Amino acid sequence: MDATALVTPPYVAGPLRLEPFPALMLAPARVGNPTTGRAFARPYKDVSARLLRWQARGLVTADAEPALYLHEYSSNGMTVRGLVGALDVSHRAAHAADRAVLPHEGIHPVQADELADRMDEMQLNPAPILLVHQGSPRLREAVADIARRDPDHAYTDRGGQEHRIWAERTPETLALIAAELAESKALIADGHHRYAAYLRLQRRRVGEPAGPRPTDLGLAMLVDQTDTPLFLGPIHRTLSGTSLDDLRDAAETLGLEYAEQPQADAVHALSAARLAATDGERWAVVDLGIDADEAAVEALHHRIVPALPHGPAAIAYHHTVDDALGGARPDAIAVLMPAPSVDLVIRVAEADRLLPEKATSFQPKPSLGVLIRSLRDAPDAPS
Repeated sequence: MDATALVTPPYVAGPLRLEPFPALMLAPARVGNPTTGRAFARPYKDVSARLLRWQARGLVTADAEPALYLHEYSSNGMTVRGLVGALDVSHRAAHAADRAVLPHEGIHPVQADELADRMDEMQLNPAPILLVHQGSPRLREAVADIARRDPDHAYTDRGGQEHRIWAERTPETLALIAAELAESKALIADGHHRYAAYLRLQRRRVGEPAGPRPTDLGLAMLVDQTDTPLFLGPIHRTLSGTSLDDLRDAAETLGLEYAEQPQADAVHALSAARLAATDGERWAVVDLGIDADEAAVEALHHRIVPALPHGPAAIAYHHTVDDALGGARPDAIAVLMPAPSVDLVIRVAEADRLLPEKATSFQPKPSLGVLIRSLRDAPDAPS
C-alpha cells in the first residue's frame, strides 16, 4: 500500500463516554508560551521526567483526584466551552449505527504511527482532540450549572487566551453527564491523526494482562456546537503547474460553467457551490453544479483536479486569502474555497464519506498545556 495514501481511521463504538481523569496543568506563564512546545519535543522518553521537574518548581500542577473538566476559553472575541475527559476508545463499531465518533478526513498511517510512538514514549496525551456535537437540553443545563460556580482556575495565558476551568467530581452530575452523552455522536473537529494514534495505542495493548489500561482512553474536549460553537473557516488552495486555461478545459470537459470576471465580481460570486480562481492577473468563477449534500472541496478534488490537462504538480494549503493569492502566477492558480457548514460536514461523515485532506479549519483551538493527561495514572478501565 502507498505509505502516503490517506485511509479511514477505525470507528469507535458507542456509547460515547468521557471518563474522569487527574489532569496535569501547566502554570499560566507556560500556557500559550511559544517555547512550551519544546517541553514535548525529542527525546520524548524524557518528557515525563521533564514535567516532574517542572512540577517540583511549581510550573506544573497535578490534580490528586480524577475529574471531568469544563474548560472555557476566549480568543479573538470568541468563547468556546467544552467538557474535557478521557474518551473511551476501547470498542470498535461493527456497523454504521454503532459509531460514536465520526472522522471526516483521512489519515496518513505513518503519521498516526509516529504520534502513537511519541505518546507511548512520553506516557502522555499532551493535548485533547476537539470533538463537536449537539448536546441535549439536560446536558446543556448541567454544563451551565457548573459554569455558574466560581472556576477552580482562571487566568490569561501568554498567548492572550482567557481560560476558566472547573473540576467536576459530584457523582450525581457525572452520572447525568454520562447518561446524556451515551447516545451522542461526536464529529472530530481537530485531531484526526491523534485520534488514530489513540486507537493504535489501544490496539497495541489488547494482548496485555486484563485490568485497567490507560490506553483504552484518549484525551478529548467535547464542544456543544449549538451552545458555544467553533468557527468553521475555509482552507484555500494553490495548484502548482496548472493554469486558468487548464481549469477552463476541465470545467468544459465536465460540463460546468466557467466564466472569467473582474476580481471583485469573482470574489463576490464565491459560494457553497462556486469556486473563484486566479493566476494573479485573470480571475474566473466555476459553478460546480453540486447539491446541498456535497461539499465544494469534494467537487474540486474528486472531479475537477482529475480532469485538468496539466498538473497539479503540487497542492499548497492556505488559511488566509492573502496567503493563497501570494502563490498565484500564470503556472500556479490560487483557488479560493467556501467553508462547508458544520451540518454538511456531519452529513458527509454520517454518509461514510471522507472530505479531502485539509478541508476544514475549526477555530479557535485551545492553547497547549491547559489540560494534559498522564498515561501513568490508570483510571478504572472502561466497561
